[in-house]
Amino acid sequence: MYSVNVTKIIEHFDLEIIRDCSIMESKNVDIIEVNRPGLQLAGYLGYFFPHRIQLLGKMELSYLNSLPTKERYERIDKWIDEKMPCIVVSRSQDVCEELIELSKVYQVPLLRTKEMTSRFLAALINFLNVEIAERISIHGEFLEVHGEGIMITGQSGVGKSETALELVKRGHRLIADDVVEIRKVSDTTLLGTSPEIIRHFIELRGIGIIDVKSMYGVGSVKKIDSIDMIVNLEFWDENKRYDRMGVEQNYRNILGIDVPHYTIPVRPGRNLAIILEVAAMKSRQISMGYNAAKVLNDRIEKKFKGGK
Repeated sequence: MYSVNVTKIIEHFDLEIIRDCSIMESKNVDIIEVNRPGLQLAGYLGYFFPHRIQLLGKMELSYLNSLPTKERYERIDKWIDEKMPCIVVSRSQDVCEELIELSKVYQVPLLRTKEMTSRFLAALINFLNVEIAERISIHGEFLEVHGEGIMITGQSGVGKSETALELVKRGHRLIADDVVEIRKVSDTTLLGTSPEIIRHFIELRGIGIIDVKSMYGVGSVKKIDSIDMIVNLEFWDENKRYDRMGVEQNYRNILGIDVPHYTIPVRPGRNLAIILEVAAMKSRQISMGYNAAKVLNDRIEKKFKGGK
């Protein structure tokens, strides 16, 4: 299980701290779902999961403010739980004293955002979806080429970093070099990023470390993108038959998701950067329903069957 600390959520969303707690550094969130306590504030706690972030909007606070002071205290006391990672109040609303007092008693951070409830809820779920996602790390390069996320794999010394740098020079964007951290954010989507410590750096044998962002500008890098295809570079093998038509699509399964996979043989004289640009454009064509190999194959079959 992966988790994200509450302090990181505060920093990311620039949340105001209404009531701190002495153990906030140990408060982690490992559940993507966020709870808006409606029935819980009314006294029903069936199927209630206190481990989720609790979000109080205008409706919830309006209901609490409508209650007599003693009843309001009892309702909050019954609902609030020390297992809660934090409570967030939306729309910069004023918070009743009972909630502030009980958040201190139960050691639950009480936070506030200026955002509308629904907008903040959507942004928070998106953030948690990425931060808590199942993930693995794979050796390779990851770039955005013509809007497609291309991960380049291959054995050491085959030319992955040089190809990535050439693509950057041609106006494409580097996301990760050497290590690609892959996160499964849905049943159909993988996101690739770089470990923070090596982000925007490329290692070139004989030259050393290059800061791509500093050398080529902020437009040459990107933090994260979806993985649309994988290109494996391998040294040319004269005894191996390589696909020359591309009618049948090959896939590589990562975290239960099939990603289009291509194998490109490497030998002196091949311009790998151009080949990967073409691969990206072909991938976009296929995603829009056009496959040149199948069109040509259909023409050939029609010709041999006596068609025009």
